[in-house]
Amino acid sequence: MRKVEFLIVIVVVAFVTGRAAAADPIVYPAKGQTAEQQDRDRYECHRWAVQQTGFDPSKSSHGSSGPQTTNSESSQRPLLGRGSQPNAIRGGARGAALGAVGGAIAGDAGKGAAAGAAIGGLGGAMRRRDQQSANTAAASVPPSGSAGLDAYNRAIAACMTGRCYSVN
Repeated sequence: MRKVEFLIVIVVVAFVTGRAAAADPIVYPAKGQTAEQQDRDRYECHRWAVQQTGFDPSKSSHGSSGPQTTNSESSQRPLLGRGSQPNAIRGGARGAALGAVGGAIAGDAGKGAAAGAAIGGLGGAMRRRDQQSANTAAASVPPSGSAGLDAYNRAIAACMTGRCYSVN
């Protein structure tokens, strides 16, 4: 029975201390800043913290703002970039085989194979680029939940401390 009570106490303490760590930092104007100046500094530090962490507590957890890859960024990457050659070669080989069959039906298997290789290689390279874009987008997801809030609060505290406020 004592073990159960001990575990309950540990869980409650962990929950309470975890909630305290995620609470908003308490900011006090250490250099006599006015309330207006403190509001302005707090707003600027909020914007900076969101930019640094990708977490915005004023938005819902589903709609957080953060660094995300856009289509224009991914379209600027080279089509045959580093690591895309195996897909391009495989795609080219598949395209050549299909092109040779199609060319044989039309009467010139060589031209069909060449055209199929070019199209298949391009398709393989594009498939690799799409995989890389998906991986980059997954890696750039901003933190969420208590981890995001904790990072955001640490950024706010650092910024406000840098502006001569006492932060607890």
